[in-house]
Amino acid sequence: MAAGIAALQLLDEQNPYARLDAMGRQLRDAVLAAARKKGVAVQVPQCGAMFSIFFNENPVRDYATAVQSDAKRFARFFHACLAGGVYLAPSAYEAAFLSTAHEGPAIDRACEVLATALASL
Repeated sequence: MAAGIAALQLLDEQNPYARLDAMGRQLRDAVLAAARKKGVAVQVPQCGAMFSIFFNENPVRDYATAVQSDAKRFARFFHACLAGGVYLAPSAYEAAFLSTAHEGPAIDRACEVLATALASL
């Protein structure tokens, strides 16, 4: 219980949410730019530190649209990211999360790896 209270106090003091949202937008924008350059349809819904990557021409808003995504392409993308040191969830239908540990050079590197992985498809 004490650890939970301490964590809440730290979050109140540091208020990392604007920084996490900025990192999420940076990552989303990097993926979208790489997809445009490659000519690959991709959706990157993002809210704060949470994001998903769907290889789909249409916005993904629910399960029905999510399963219309190209899971095989996601698998190739996932393995290219993994080889570059970026660890995403292996399922094409899961969300990913950033933390304050990803700030600075780490988020820049992740954006590079994601863009390179997308370009390799």
